[in-house]
Amino acid sequence: MTRALIIGGGIAGPVAAMALQKAGLDPVVYEAYPDGVDDAGAFMTIMDNGFDALQAIDAAGPVLAAAFPADRAVFWSGSGKRLGEAPIGGGAAGAHTIKRAELCRVLREEAGRRRIRIEHGKRLGDVDLEHGVAAVFDDGTRQEGDLLIGADGVHSATRVLIDPAAPEPRYVGTVVLCGYARHAPVEPVPGVYRMIYGRRVFFAYTTAPDGGTWWFVNVPGTALSKAELSTTSTAEWQRKATLLLQGDRSPAAAIVEASEDIRASNGYDIASTPKWHDGRMIVIGDAAHAAAPNAGHGASMAMEDAVVLAKCLRDLPDTAAAFQAYEAQRRERVERLVATSARMGGTATPGPVQRIIRDLAISRRLRNGPRNTAAWLIGHHIDWDG
Repeated sequence: MTRALIIGGGIAGPVAAMALQKAGLDPVVYEAYPDGVDDAGAFMTIMDNGFDALQAIDAAGPVLAAAFPADRAVFWSGSGKRLGEAPIGGGAAGAHTIKRAELCRVLREEAGRRRIRIEHGKRLGDVDLEHGVAAVFDDGTRQEGDLLIGADGVHSATRVLIDPAAPEPRYVGTVVLCGYARHAPVEPVPGVYRMIYGRRVFFAYTTAPDGGTWWFVNVPGTALSKAELSTTSTAEWQRKATLLLQGDRSPAAAIVEASEDIRASNGYDIASTPKWHDGRMIVIGDAAHAAAPNAGHGASMAMEDAVVLAKCLRDLPDTAAAFQAYEAQRRERVERLVATSARMGGTATPGPVQRIIRDLAISRRLRNGPRNTAAWLIGHHIDWDG
């Protein structure tokens, strides 16, 4: 049986392992972190196309059970004007929100239930390609296999081993804050994201099942080191965020001030990675095509990648042909997402005149009735049996 070494146990890794097992391969996952999660405080949205990919490998149920639906958005201007509302997604499952740590836990547990081995504390240092492919880890151990899949995120070691000239992740100019307030001074409205286009920054929040408020905001500034991200206090993040939110006629500043927990991460993207695969190695998910978080589709795209790659490996006669077919099916779609998300970040907080024009355009578009301009994103379907 073909042995697949999967580097990375976050989102793409466990999904790839389950898909490969269903395709008849023998996967093993190697995760660098002891607990499998580095940005544990972040939350994210899983879209219909993500659930479609999970459904193809019979793994949608556990994720749906752990997440909560928030599939409608209400838009406000920074002046307090209601601009309108629209659905998020529109497919059978609908958009769901979940903490990254919880999503990783659920996916790893489901993989474990299927008796897929996941080894922690295994950071990839090098590869040996003399006979098949062997992963050489920083702890001095090595594991041999028939192919190696890099699902090791935006700072992928696999990507650099495939192509030492691969582009580095681009810092997009903002630190993403995710915050949690048990008793925010706002009315709980389950199932809805309230989106505020403020004078300086974009702010969004929703209501969790326990009535708490989950929110995020992109804070402009220089990239921070891991130490700065982990040691900056909640009080300091509150100060930085409220300075940007003051002056808007919205509850955003008050929500931030009421928060007990705020986590931060740098925003990155990779517009295009020229070389996704080489010989028996390939990268998927953020390791190949990281998008800034503005469009909210990074996790769903990674899930798609994992399932499509497994299907190609199942259906084609050799690894090289499967890798080529995978890239042909995926590159245009994922790079379009990266570009779309980058544009969204560039227009979220324009100057005064552009802000008026933007608000009028949003209001007009919503008044004319919801049009699913992202149908190409959420309408993607993987026919596993086809």
